[in-house]
Amino acid sequence: MTNLDSELVKRWRLILGASAEDKLQSVLTREEAGIPLLNEEDMLMDEALAAIYDGTSGISGADSGGNSGNSRARSAGLGASSPKLAKWLGDVRAFFSPDIVSVIQADAVNRKGLTQLLFEPELLSQVKPDISMVATLMSLRGQIPERTKETARKLVREVVDEIMKRLAQELTRAVTGALNKRQHSPLPSMSGLDWATTIRKNLKHYDTGRKLLIPEKVYFFDRARKSKEWTVILDIDQSGSMASSVIYASIVGSIFASMPSLDTRVVAFDTEVVDLSEQCANDPVDMLFGIQLGGGTDINKSIQYCESFIAEPKKTMFLLVSDLYEGGNQSEMIRRLRDMHEAGVKTICLLALSDDGVPSYDEEVAMKLARYGIPCFGCSPDKLPELIEGALKGLDLKLLAERTGQLGSQRR
Repeated sequence: MTNLDSELVKRWRLILGASAEDKLQSVLTREEAGIPLLNEEDMLMDEALAAIYDGTSGISGADSGGNSGNSRARSAGLGASSPKLAKWLGDVRAFFSPDIVSVIQADAVNRKGLTQLLFEPELLSQVKPDISMVATLMSLRGQIPERTKETARKLVREVVDEIMKRLAQELTRAVTGALNKRQHSPLPSMSGLDWATTIRKNLKHYDTGRKLLIPEKVYFFDRARKSKEWTVILDIDQSGSMASSVIYASIVGSIFASMPSLDTRVVAFDTEVVDLSEQCANDPVDMLFGIQLGGGTDINKSIQYCESFIAEPKKTMFLLVSDLYEGGNQSEMIRRLRDMHEAGVKTICLLALSDDGVPSYDEEVAMKLARYGIPCFGCSPDKLPELIEGALKGLDLKLLAERTGQLGSQRR
């Protein structure tokens, strides 16, 4: 058997576990038969995987008694022992890439119920910070022990800072680019002096003899225009399936809130509506811990609440982040969105705002909204700046959705 074939068999052994050892041995040559498929390092990797993906509970740490030799990995459980969990976390991070570590950590919590990873400060400090862990911490916020809360906040802070770093500059550039209409003010202010326009408009007054530009008129930016030119409303569905989108949308709301040209409102909802605008402007970590994932859904109620923020429809953008599964009054929800759109509000439904693709969503509602001119699609965070800039500039929303979206009913 070639080295490539041997590597492939080893990979299958790691995937399928010790129970597949005998069958995999049967594909080996006579010379190779009986030789363990895994070396010592591979066995450690197998133990780390077995703790989560074995058919047994993987929690008690009890030996099932039916394994021997190379099968020892499948008897390994994590137990409730902090040292055992700490060693497992270390092994996982040593053997796998960061992306794979994130998947295994999430499976440890979701498949094996290892919430102890999140409840002990010394364990949580070893967990790789990622959006999945933030979502889990948000869903367990009421159960996190007091001794672990500060460590949990640090983990969430790391993820928030990473996303802010990833998105803030491009979103700021997008908004600034869209709203910079080159308006000038008659009121002089050195800090508002528009040097480029002043020089360009006065080139004809250049004194070649003295080699001086003598401006006839000096141009200043209208600083008043930099204050609250647009209202941006993010209305965020707290459904459990929307966890990644909730986190990204909340952080995007914080970025918008830092821009003086935008009046930003951030609202989260299940069957009740929570206004997070104040927390959004202060600390996005506090805002995330103020969100309760899961529960019912009343989109109509949240839209009704958000309508109170619309003073100038043609200077308002409404971003509904939802899978559109309505538990409230669906027909009234659609009517409100249609009326909002027809009044001139830039109305967009983001079925997802994440890197995970578009989750299940109510296709019938999405198609109805699309027929009224309201695009419904998923958008990755990296595409959001292009979408925001285009919407603020008044570009066609359907074309923007097709260019930036992952999926949309308007494409049907």
